[in-house]
Formats: sequence, C-alpha cells, structure tokens
Amino acid sequence: MKSIWKYLLEVTDAQTLVMPSGAEILAVQVQNGKPCLWARVDPDAPKTDRTIITHGTGHAVPEETGEYIGTYQLAEGQLVFHAFEADDMPPNNQAHLRERA
Repeated sequence: MKSIWKYLLEVTDAQTLVMPSGAEILAVQVQNGKPCLWARVDPDAPKTDRTIITHGTGHAVPEETGEYIGTYQLAEGQLVFHAFEADDMPPNNQAHLRERA
C-alpha cells in the first residue's frame, strides 16, 4: 500500500532527498514557515536519491535545471522560490534527508 510522506526542503541551490524508488512528487508548499515536498511513496520500495534544485525569482536559471515541481513563498511572499527535479545533475550543496519528516 502506498503512503504520502513529507520531506523538508532546504533553501539552497541543490539538495538530495532519499526517497523510495518510484515516488511521485505531489506538491511543494510551505508548512509552519518551512518549505516542504509531499510525495506518494511505496514504503517498501528500495531507496534512491532524488536531486532537488531551487531557484529564486529573478535569479539566472540554467537550461539543464530539470523538471519543474513547484513554487513556494517565504517571508510573507517577499521571497519566492521555484523547485525543479534533476535526476542526472550532481548537487552543488547536498543535504541528505534520509528519513521522512
């Protein structure tokens, strides 16, 4: 049976989330002032690394950023960030999140 898990996101250029294989990213939003990603997962599937790239509004975005997965706002909307998934890009700054939040 599948389940929905929450992962905390860092406000950083790139990070690695460790998720069950085949996890489907559902949403990126802010909860209690912290950016989060929700995914539908098979808890019994083997784990795999997923790279999340974050760009702020107005910042340069390279062509190879990856697939867009969501936008979130912080500081009462003064800061807006856009999240992308890039399976084949090595992250510049890794934050390994090995457990579900």
